[in-house]
Amino acid sequence: MAQSISIADAKAELRRQARARRDALPASVRSAAAHAIAERPFPITVGPQAIVSGFMPLGSEINPIPLMRELASRGVQLALPAVAGRGKPLAMRAFAFGQTLVAGVWGIREPAPDAPEVLPDILIVPLLAFDRSGQRIGYGAGYYDLTIAALRARKTITACGLAFATQEIPSVPTTQRDARLDLVLTEREVIDCRTV
Repeated sequence: MAQSISIADAKAELRRQARARRDALPASVRSAAAHAIAERPFPITVGPQAIVSGFMPLGSEINPIPLMRELASRGVQLALPAVAGRGKPLAMRAFAFGQTLVAGVWGIREPAPDAPEVLPDILIVPLLAFDRSGQRIGYGAGYYDLTIAALRARKTITACGLAFATQEIPSVPTTQRDARLDLVLTEREVIDCRTV
């Protein structure tokens, strides 16, 4: 029990530090980073039948919308997450630019409840901090860990973290429930965590 408490404490402190680093980035730097990622070739092949789930940015998170627009221009089906309830995986709902979104948990915009649920092939994942082995620190509720695990139990997916380079840390403390990312995209590079 003491070990899990110390990991929880360590993660809480890393969350605080990571949020401060991210919040300190000027808006122009955040925007340039998002566009740099979108303009670079996507690191894996995505055909027109692929389903890619993005996310709506919250606060100073890197903006995935330029990347989502680029992928949509290739004909992929987009999706966005919706919170299904505490302790449950996120529901991935079909989305296309121009559709009306509704306010979900924490005011995050998501597709309306009547939007069809889909099983994405690629999951673009927000984060506060990450390491090169593909471990990430999120906001602490475990939604993406649950979602990645649930999707991997059903099909082969690629979990792709989206981050500013400054969000990298040497090592993320982990527990059994933490789901590893396959890739991390930053404005500087593509990090392939599958080879670690």
